[in-house]
Amino acid sequence: MNDLNIGDIVTSIYKTGKYIGEVTDIRPQHYLVRTLAVLKHPMQGDLHNPKEVGFGFFHERKALAFREQANVPKQMVKPYLETVPSYEDSLKASIQRLRDELTNDTSEWASLSLKNIASIESEYLKK
Repeated sequence: MNDLNIGDIVTSIYKTGKYIGEVTDIRPQHYLVRTLAVLKHPMQGDLHNPKEVGFGFFHERKALAFREQANVPKQMVKPYLETVPSYEDSLKASIQRLRDELTNDTSEWASLSLKNIASIESEYLKK
């Protein structure tokens, strides 16, 4: 197990997204992590059937919001020692990386994911 303390800056993987955050509580199996930046935007679609369609609803997955907290299993949390980027800049960069990956994929999953990303991005811009 990691020996992290409240206040430590960490990376955490939550669902399919990766974030930089601050440990705000330590629980038996989890750390409570406050989101400060986005390293990897969550994948779109069904988490239980990744990169596939036809399993009912195609889920739109947003990144955790700035300062939103999540219970993250301890094994998915690691120390982060670099400078923390701004939330907004990191979110934009993570969306662009995801879009770049999806643009080179000709699957139906990628096409639906790109539509979701466009919708999510417009919602992010409203805030």
